[in-house]
Amino acid sequence: MSIPPISDPRRTLTLRDVSEASGVSEMTVSRVLRNRGDVSDSTRERVLEAARRLGYVPNKIAGALASQRVNLVAVIIPSMSNMVFPEVMTGISDTLEDTGLQPVVGITNYSPDREESVLYEMLSWRPSGVIIAGLEHTEAARAMMAQAGIPIVEIMDIDGTPVDSAVGISHRRAGRKMAEAIIAAGYRNIAFLGTMMPYDHRARKRLEGFEEALAKAGLSLVDREFYSGGSALLKGREMTEAVLTRSPQVDFLYYSNDMIGAGGLLYCLHKGINVPSQIGLAGFNGVELLDGLPRKLATMDACRHEIGRRAAAIIAGKAQGGVIGGEIIELSPTLQPGDTIRN
Repeated sequence: MSIPPISDPRRTLTLRDVSEASGVSEMTVSRVLRNRGDVSDSTRERVLEAARRLGYVPNKIAGALASQRVNLVAVIIPSMSNMVFPEVMTGISDTLEDTGLQPVVGITNYSPDREESVLYEMLSWRPSGVIIAGLEHTEAARAMMAQAGIPIVEIMDIDGTPVDSAVGISHRRAGRKMAEAIIAAGYRNIAFLGTMMPYDHRARKRLEGFEEALAKAGLSLVDREFYSGGSALLKGREMTEAVLTRSPQVDFLYYSNDMIGAGGLLYCLHKGINVPSQIGLAGFNGVELLDGLPRKLATMDACRHEIGRRAAAIIAGKAQGGVIGGEIIELSPTLQPGDTIRN
């Protein structure tokens, strides 16, 4: 069916335009576009085709004024350049795809004050739910989430007290598990290399769990090195050189993430250091991008896609009439020894 052109293409299209183009009433058009009421398949297709041809987009704000909610899910994460979070977003997007809910992303750059500001702006749009990274927030941010009256899911971490629901792993347990594997492989002079504390709370908790396991075995870290900003691969090389120059007795390097661990591995191989016999290495996150390295870095899968999927499922279930209430879902990361820990 030919759709007549709109006389003024710059004006906002209305239900009446779709009604006239499809030959059905505005009420019927509204029912089709909201997927409500009994409408025949042929009529539905005629309306949808007319809307597509015209380029009509429904005004969801009008419906939101009546319901006090829009069909958006606020997703607040520290970074999109960190390869951890795109996989989380994929899990969220895949799960929300057929629910009518749309994720909208806010980036905090690891700043608590920025997170508070992003949260404030997103809550002002009255979303159907919030998915937010971590359990540590400013007092004002926690208060806003507690009073929002919508499902809140804090992700990536379960070591703490969530506002509502939480989906993630225990980073302290992950740190302990890695330390136990390193000790079992016979390494004793162990150094830690990681991001600058205190804002990387999850890395801090892994380090705490790691040191707990070392202490239980009568050991302690012989050195540690921290960084902030810049290329992770380059920083990994620089930090590794600094530690091995300062503490040549080190026989294992535990990195807070895979990217700096990859830089450390490349440095060791360049210097002819035997990995894992002379020095062992391990990172964290299980980043698939690094599978092409000359050696497969020991790491731990952080269950990123599953975290996103489970968090989105909580939001979708509660937004569709479920009872708002806390649930904590702990996932178990898998240790991947790779080629950089002695067998």
